Amino acid sequence: MKGTYQYLRKLWKSPKASLGQAWKENLMKWRREPATIRIANPTRLDRARSAGYKAKQGIFVVRQKVMRGSHKRPDWSGGRKTKKSRETKILQKNYQAIAEERAAKAFSNCEALNSYFVGKDGKNYWFEVILVDRSHPAIAADKSLKWISTSAHKARASRGLTSAGRRYRGLMWKGKGTEKLRPSRRSNRM
Repeated sequence: MKGTYQYLRKLWKSPKASLGQAWKENLMKWRREPATIRIANPTRLDRARSAGYKAKQGIFVVRQKVMRGSHKRPDWSGGRKTKKSRETKILQKNYQAIAEERAAKAFSNCEALNSYFVGKDGKNYWFEVILVDRSHPAIAADKSLKWISTSAHKARASRGLTSAGRRYRGLMWKGKGTEKLRPSRRSNRM
């Protein structure tokens, strides 16, 4: 017999088909909202729970909007530039890691635990980022979450230590072809 989360997961395999008009209305509503917005409950409870979300004090979810397309430098027009400079940044980062960084920057007293995809249209991606207040007493008392309040995990989103960060750094793979990824790309440069 299937559990509730398995049915939820099946719905999110093809949200346009299963959610129909509600999916379109959600996207239209999200477009009008600010880029970073704190929400009361996760949109995808199955993914949130598997990514480490718990309904307790000190943990909350933020919906983060990231524009699709190439990573352009802000205010490119005007000014002298070197030969090496270009309008488009060459970045290895994925949209999810960028969303985690922006959410963690907006809530500077919190750490990004993990994130998951919730939607996209022609212009934007939306991710929900699980943030943990590292100074909250409920987090310090929780055995499974108190590791995040140590100094080794400060600014983990901007250092590429979340799941999305480890993916763009190439650390999700092992074996042949990944010899120069560990401990980091820069440490293996000749």
